[in-house]
Amino acid sequence: MQIVYESGTILSMAFEAYAARTHEKMKEVLMDPNASGPAIHYYMIRGGSDKRNITVWEAGTVGGEYIKTYGHYHVDELDETYWVLAGEGIILQQKLVDPKVPDVVEFFKAIPVKAGDSVYMPPNVGHLAVNTGKTWFVTADDSPVAGTGDSASMPVHADYEAVKKMQGFAYYVVEKDGKPSLVPNKKYKEVREKDFDGLTLKDL
Repeated sequence: MQIVYESGTILSMAFEAYAARTHEKMKEVLMDPNASGPAIHYYMIRGGSDKRNITVWEAGTVGGEYIKTYGHYHVDELDETYWVLAGEGIILQQKLVDPKVPDVVEFFKAIPVKAGDSVYMPPNVGHLAVNTGKTWFVTADDSPVAGTGDSASMPVHADYEAVKKMQGFAYYVVEKDGKPSLVPNKKYKEVREKDFDGLTLKDL
């Protein structure tokens, strides 16, 4: 973000630092799009690789599914790192066999995290984060910021369409018996390798 000042007054900004992901937008990737949820699922302050981006998740579930980010794949061989600042959650990673075929996954991985942890997101690996705790879940990341002209926009360095087409990732993180479990997304044809890191797999 570039801010131009004159006599203490902001004249221009390259983009709006604050962005929020609304319930209406998140319906595209929810396990149950008709379930009610908070008006805003998560809040973002975009600073880019220099200042880092901060994301804050609401706590709770929507139709039994824990509140999560929309999810995306990076383009142009970008990678990034997430640092967990507060709370606890699960990072989901998945890689497609062919980027043009969104329903066949080469590998899927669930990574439980808590405050103080960090997770590396390799190039071409899709990722999203889930708040499984009872409080705010807060992360910092070093993803670049580009093309964000308003608070509702999606950064141009990320591909959201494949996730939207499949209504989320290959598995949903849901609350079962008071703890996180995974439920398969039936829209996916194949998931070749799976690492659930101890999470239970359930069906609806």
